[in-house]
Amino acid sequence: MTSFHDLYVQYAPAVRRFALFVSGDAALADDLAAETFVRAFVAVGEVRGSVRSWLLAIAHNLFREELRKRRPSAPMDPALADPAAAPDALAEGREELRRTLRALQRLPETDRAALVLRAVEELSHEEIAAALGLSPIAARVRVYRARARLTDLMKKEKRTWTSPVT
Repeated sequence: MTSFHDLYVQYAPAVRRFALFVSGDAALADDLAAETFVRAFVAVGEVRGSVRSWLLAIAHNLFREELRKRRPSAPMDPALADPAAAPDALAEGREELRRTLRALQRLPETDRAALVLRAVEELSHEEIAAALGLSPIAARVRVYRARARLTDLMKKEKRTWTSPVT
């Protein structure tokens, strides 16, 4: 049987990464990840489905609770870009990252969560459905619509950013 420590070591990076993407706030992501594992420790016998989906569902629910308390006020830190990137690629991609993160934060919370679970965490639609309390078909539709909406927002953001100042 796997120990709780082993589960933490295996899943903590994914839980924190998910929390960071949905919240856009590194400090809040740390808090959400920590609280996720506190709740998981207390309810360890209640795992339904995969452990990863279960933990991400806890993190998602905690984030939703936090949204009810307050709206995120700080945009995601663009300095979180890959530090291993070449300086010219990093400089070139920094503004693109800012635009993407701004657009991502404009998506509805559940759409943002579904998209991050699929694109970043690489969960199946069934796992996303379990994590977000949706049917697999609804999860698939949410991911599709979130991608389309993010693409539209990015196009609008790029047009705004590249428009000449008069």
